[in-house]
Amino acid sequence: MFTVTPRLVQQFRYDMGWQLNQGFTNANYGGGKGLEVVPLDRVELSVSAPPFITHSKPGVRDGIGDMAFLFKYRVAAANPESGNYVVTAMLAATVPTGMYTNGSTDASLTPTLALGKGWGNFDLQGTAGVTVPTGNRNVLGTPVALNATAQYHLGKYFWPEVEINSTMWANGKNDGKKQAFLSPGLVAGKFHLWKRVGFALGGGLQTAATQFHT
Repeated sequence: MFTVTPRLVQQFRYDMGWQLNQGFTNANYGGGKGLEVVPLDRVELSVSAPPFITHSKPGVRDGIGDMAFLFKYRVAAANPESGNYVVTAMLAATVPTGMYTNGSTDASLTPTLALGKGWGNFDLQGTAGVTVPTGNRNVLGTPVALNATAQYHLGKYFWPEVEINSTMWANGKNDGKKQAFLSPGLVAGKFHLWKRVGFALGGGLQTAATQFHT
């Protein structure tokens, strides 16, 4: 649900999220996801339209967020008979298209290494990456994100999972701070629609496991 998979996938994904904070709710429609295609062997490209972000707090303006792009290159992989693993290099980019502070002040690049390993119906997936803004670095910093997911294939259609999503700052306004979230989730699918076209639906809940969290 929250960790980017090291697998190469061809799909259209649409996320919606609601964040509760001090009695108010922020909603994100789009979630930085969009069209994902595999144009070449070992390569995936993803592009998302800017999400729309709303706020229930009076005086905070709604508007679009930042547009996102993702490039994946599968470095190595093996089927279940030969090791059942995948190693993928990724590069994400965001463009500051946000309105009314609903996005970042500057574009950013995020190089990431993603790994996955399966044992029968059980798998582990994880990513490690650092976000480098193109400007205003003394405020935004260069946060390092570490994510790990344990997932199980239950029956034909169900994929329960537990994720740990953490971020650390070595500079910027959050210098020296760390945050971590525990995120149980469930994905159901894929349900066959027509030929190779299918549909999947998932949901999850992120709960802060640290006193500090942005």
